[in-house]
Amino acid sequence: MADDSNALNEVLKSITEQKDASGLPPVHLWNPPYCGDIGLEIKRDGTWFYQGSPIGRKPMVRLFSSILRHDEDGAHYVVTPAEKILVTVEDAPFLAVQLDVEGRGETQKLVFTTLTEDVCIAGADNPIRVDLDPDSLEPSPYVLVRARLQALIARPVFYRLVDLCVEERHNGESHLGVWSAGVFFPISPCDMLED
Repeated sequence: MADDSNALNEVLKSITEQKDASGLPPVHLWNPPYCGDIGLEIKRDGTWFYQGSPIGRKPMVRLFSSILRHDEDGAHYVVTPAEKILVTVEDAPFLAVQLDVEGRGETQKLVFTTLTEDVCIAGADNPIRVDLDPDSLEPSPYVLVRARLQALIARPVFYRLVDLCVEERHNGESHLGVWSAGVFFPISPCDMLED
């Protein structure tokens, strides 16, 4: 067990030393062999699990989130230079738990912070989208954090987002939505609210 722990510590140390300009390890450059499913899972509320038990160490979760990758096969993986391990994701791999607003109007910036302390500014590179359940019409809002990795926007944060909504024409229809970094993100068509 001690040898396994020492080996893991060495791998984690090497990962933290290999960071790009964003402060994250360059997982997009690594092409390690697939090593299977060891029971890593991310629940809808952002909690990470290992073999059915929640991972309580926040620095460990933060490290895992920094080496998370969403590949073209549609699956999520924790990736190191030596291995690629499957991560089962219930909804989105991140949960946006904070919204800060810089400025006003069309030039405002909406800054999201996730449970794992990732920060992104909604804009052309980090779009906001809202999926509606076809039966209940309940919204599921998301923001792209990085490289195909989305964050589900937590309900209190979404309510704050809705408070910032303005009415604009989008694709020929009136929508309520928000501006961020010069991009308008529709949240809901106005005609859905007229009943």
